[in-house]
Order: sequence, then structure tokens, then C-alpha cells
Amino acid sequence: MSEEKSLKKYRCTVCGYVYDPTLGDPEGRIPPGTPFENLPDDWVCPVCGASKDLFEPV
Repeated sequence: MSEEKSLKKYRCTVCGYVYDPTLGDPEGRIPPGTPFENLPDDWVCPVCGASKDLFEPV
């Protein structure tokens, strides 16, 4: 169950982009399977550049 929680999707509250951990963020060099919580602190939305604190769980 903890693995399921860690692979939760998060949505950018600025532009609506959804980070899907099963896909990762290829442009940001984030490999598939990376939970949102494990993204680097300086990771930003690949669409609008919003910081991680502007994302919410979906």
C-alpha cells in the first residue's frame, strides 16, 4: 500500500500539468518510477515552471 501511495499523481495548480510517476519527466531527466516526493527540490513543472509546492495530489 505504501508503494501505491508513493506513485500518486500530482497536478500543477498553475497550469494543470499532471506529474505521473510511472512516466517520470523525460525532459527533466526524471526516470519512470520516481515518486513525486523523491523529485529534487529544484524540480519545476515542465510546462509552466511552477515549483513543487504549487502541486497537489490528484
